[in-house]
Amino acid sequence: MITSAQIRAARALLNWSAAQLGCRAGLSWSTVQRAESGDGTPRVHAETLDRIQRALEAGKVEFIAEDGGGGPGVRLGGGRSGRLR
Repeated sequence: MITSAQIRAARALLNWSAAQLGCRAGLSWSTVQRAESGDGTPRVHAETLDRIQRALEAGKVEFIAEDGGGGPGVRLGGGRSGRLR
């Protein structure tokens, strides 16, 4: 499951506003902001979190799971070469 910090970081990598992510995920900007607030697992329904994750992945964000070498993270994938939209 992705974290609030990963959502914030992914949105920043794509240079998307909360409203843009909400539009792409079929959610309101306030729902996106609620999912981004706090630390750890977002306090939203699982379906909402899935919609956010799918929208960010469609933007070529890859979510990196927590492992022994570090915490969870995000990166741009799909040959985007780190360019922002």
